[in-house]
Amino acid sequence: MHYVTYGISDESSMLRNRRGQMNTGEQSPVSTHHESTQENTEDDRLSEGDSQSLNGTSAQHDQGIYSPNNEAQSTAFFLLVVLLSFSTRLYKIMEPPHVCWDETHFGKMGSYYINRTFFFDVHPPLGKMLIGLAGYMTGYDGTYPFLKPGDKYEHHNYWGMRGFCASLGSCLPPFAYLTVLELSQSPTAALITAAVLAFDTGCITISQYILLDPILMFFIMGAVLSMVKFNRQRYRPFSAPWWFWLVLTGVNLSGALGVKFVGLFVILLVGMNTARDLWSLLGDLHLSLMDFGKHLLSRVFGLILLPLFLYVTIFAVHFVVLNKSGPGDGFFSSAFQSRLIGNNLHNASMPEYLAYGSIITVKNLRIAGGYLHSHWHLYPEGVGAKQQQVTAYLHKDYNNMWLVHRSNDSDAQSGEPDLVRHGDIIRLEHKETTRNLHSHLHEAPLTKKHFQVTGYGINGTGDPNDLWQVEVCGGRKGDLVKVLRSKVRFLHRATGCVLYSSGKTLPKWGWEQVEITCSPYLKETPNSQWNIEDHINTKLPNISLSVLKPHFLEILLESHIVMIRGNSGLKPKDNEMNSKPWHWPINYQGLRFSGVNETEYRVYLLGNPVIWWLNLVSLGLYVVMVAVASLALHRGVQLDKRRIEHCRVLMEGGGLLLLGWLLHYVPFYTMGRILYYHHYFPAMLFSSMLTGITLDTLLQSADLWLRPPYSHWLLRGGQAMLFLAILESFYMFHPLSYGMRGPLAHDPDSTMAGLKWMDSWEF
Repeated sequence: MHYVTYGISDESSMLRNRRGQMNTGEQSPVSTHHESTQENTEDDRLSEGDSQSLNGTSAQHDQGIYSPNNEAQSTAFFLLVVLLSFSTRLYKIMEPPHVCWDETHFGKMGSYYINRTFFFDVHPPLGKMLIGLAGYMTGYDGTYPFLKPGDKYEHHNYWGMRGFCASLGSCLPPFAYLTVLELSQSPTAALITAAVLAFDTGCITISQYILLDPILMFFIMGAVLSMVKFNRQRYRPFSAPWWFWLVLTGVNLSGALGVKFVGLFVILLVGMNTARDLWSLLGDLHLSLMDFGKHLLSRVFGLILLPLFLYVTIFAVHFVVLNKSGPGDGFFSSAFQSRLIGNNLHNASMPEYLAYGSIITVKNLRIAGGYLHSHWHLYPEGVGAKQQQVTAYLHKDYNNMWLVHRSNDSDAQSGEPDLVRHGDIIRLEHKETTRNLHSHLHEAPLTKKHFQVTGYGINGTGDPNDLWQVEVCGGRKGDLVKVLRSKVRFLHRATGCVLYSSGKTLPKWGWEQVEITCSPYLKETPNSQWNIEDHINTKLPNISLSVLKPHFLEILLESHIVMIRGNSGLKPKDNEMNSKPWHWPINYQGLRFSGVNETEYRVYLLGNPVIWWLNLVSLGLYVVMVAVASLALHRGVQLDKRRIEHCRVLMEGGGLLLLGWLLHYVPFYTMGRILYYHHYFPAMLFSSMLTGITLDTLLQSADLWLRPPYSHWLLRGGQAMLFLAILESFYMFHPLSYGMRGPLAHDPDSTMAGLKWMDSWEF
C-alpha cells in the first residue's frame, strides 16, 4: 500500500522497517512493485517516466538523515530551541507591573471565572477559563478590577496568568521545529524556522501578556504537529502511535475552536488533509472496502465526534462555573437570565399578565437586540426631529423602565387593574423622563425607509403619534399578554409601522447603543418581536418564574448566536485605527501595548522587520522554486535522488504550509468586522515554517552554481549569515518587546534611534 497526503511520506521509515524485516525473515507490507522500483534507482537518476510519477509516489529520503550523528544533532538543536524559546518569553515577564492593552479585557474575564460571575464575550470560553484557572492556581483572588490600560497591579498576583500565556507561547518554536523536521527531514530547515519564531519580537510580545493569542496559537500548532505526526504513521494503521496522534489532533482542534472562532481555519486545513488521505486510501486496490470503512470511521471519531464532544463540554463547564448574574446578562434572553443567581428573574415571582398601570421593561427577541431604552439626550441636528432619543440598550438600566397607560389616560386608580389584551391601544411613558414612546414620518437615523422613534411630550401628555396597538404573535383579539412568555409586537396607529430593533450601532451621539426604528415592513421577525421582562404591579398576584429555565442545548445555541452577532457587530468606531490585511505581511504598522511618551514604560507590538520581510521574500521564492521544479519534472530533466527529495519536500511539505498560510490569512479580506494587526500571527506561524523549508532547500542547492568545495563554503556561509542576521536584528529591536523608557525613536539618544524604518511605526 503506497499513497501520498499533504504530509511528508514515510519512505525512510519504510526503509528502516525493511532492513529489520530482512534480518528477521519477515515480508514487507509494501508492494513488490515499489521494491523493484527502489532497487532500480541505484544510479541516482530519474527517468522521464519516474519524474512524472512524483505526484503519485514519494522519493526516498536521504539515508544520512537517520544516521546517529544527525539524530544527535536534531536532539541537540531541539533542546537549544526549547531553551531559547522559554528564556526569550519568560524574560522580564513581570514588567511592566501595570495593565497592558487587552489585559484589561481578558484579565477581567479571568477574574469573572474566579468569582463565578456571568459575562459576555464574542469568543468561545476556553481561553478565558484557562487564564482564570492559571490565576486561581497561582494565588490570584479575582479582586483586581482591570479597569483600563496603565492601572498598576500593586499587591495583586498577576504573574501566574502572564506566565501561563508565556509558557504556551514558548511552545510555538519547539512545535514548529518538530513540524518542519517531520516535513523536510532537515534539522537545518527546522532550526531556521525555530530561530525565526524564537527571535521574532512580535511573537515574544504577544506571548508575554494576558491574552488569548498565545493560547490560540498553541492549539493551532499542536493540531498541525499532531496531524503531521499522524501522517507519518500511515504505514502502521490502528497502532497505538497512530491512534495517539489522531486523537491528539482532534483534542487540539477542539482547543483551537474553543479559544477563538478562527480555529475553524486549522480545522479546514486538517479536513482537507484528511480528505486527500482518504481519497488515496480509496484508490489503493490492496485495501478492502471493509478496511477503508474502518479508516473512515476512525477519522470521523477522532476528528469530528471527539472534538465536537470536547467543544460542547467546554461550554458545559462554562455555564456551570458562571452561575451568578453579571454584566453579560442583558445580551441574552429572559429565559437564559432566569438561570443566573442574583438576576432579578432567578427564582423570581411577578404578575403573570400585563396590566395597565404596570412598570415594565421591554426586551427585543432578536439575540442581543437589547431593551427598549430612552434618556435625556436628543437626536442631533439633521437626524430626524430633534426630540429625545429612543434606543435599545444591552444592559439592565433604570432608563429601561416604562409605564403602561390606556390611550385615553383613564387608568384604573382603585381595585384590581384591567389587563392588557391583544388589539388594545396603549401609550408607553418613559418612567425617568415622563416622555411618551413616539414615532412619525421622519427617516430613521441609520436604516433607510424606516421611520424615526423618539420620546415626545411631557408628564405623559403628547399627541396621537404616541399611540401603539398591542399584537400578541399568533394570538386573537382579547388574548391576554403573558409576561416573559408572549411574543408581542407594537404597531404604530398613525403610520401603520411596527416597533423594530435594527441591530445597527448608533454613532457616539447615540452612545453607541442600538438603533430603534418603526418599520413599514410588517412581516414577523425577531427584530419586531418583544417580550415583557420586568413587571411591577403591586395590585396583582405574583407567580413563580422557575418554569422558564431553558435546557442546555437551548442556551448553547443562544450563546453561539450571540457570539456570532457580536463578532459581526465589531465595526470601527469614529477615529479608531482599523488595520488592513495587506498591512500585515509587510509589517506596516504595529500596536501600542503600553506607554506613549518619554516618561512612560513603552512596549510596542511589531514583528522583527528583518524576519517578517524575510518571510515575505521566502513566499515569493517558494512560488518560483516550485514552478521551476515542476517544469523540470514535466520536461523530464534528469535529476539525482537528492534533488528529487528537494522537489518532494517543496511540493508536499511546503504545499501544506502554504495552504495553512492562505487559510489563516486570505479569509480576513472578506470580513466586515474591525481587524487588528495581531490577527495575522497564526498565519505568520505557517509563513515562518515555509521560510525554513524554502531557504534550506535554496542553500542546499548551492552545488547547482558552484563546484565543491566552493558550493560547501557557500552553503555554510549562507547559513551563518542567515542566523547572524536573525540574531543581530533581534538585538536591534528587542526593546520593543522588553520595554523602553526615555527619548522616542526620532531622538538621537533613543535606544531605537535610526530604527524607525517606516513612518507608520509608532515607537
